[in-house]
Amino acid sequence: MAFVRAGQLDDTYEIAQIFLGDPQPLHDLLQKAVGWLLREAGKHDLERLDSWLQPRAASMPRTMLRYAIEKFPEDLRQAFLDAGR
Repeated sequence: MAFVRAGQLDDTYEIAQIFLGDPQPLHDLLQKAVGWLLREAGKHDLERLDSWLQPRAASMPRTMLRYAIEKFPEDLRQAFLDAGR
């Protein structure tokens, strides 16, 4: 979190990408943790989070996606949830 608080977001997105590429289903707690980190990164740069999520939302674990978009405006949040179905 120290890196996220300092606005250094590259590691957050790299870690999230590693978990997305894992062929094993992610444990629920890992989904929550990664989604939470993405949400916190979005507080620093919402446009970057939005553009990172666009091509990945449909294949992301639902819990991870829900945590990541928790603070999005309702219409954008709903669009991501619909894409993830």
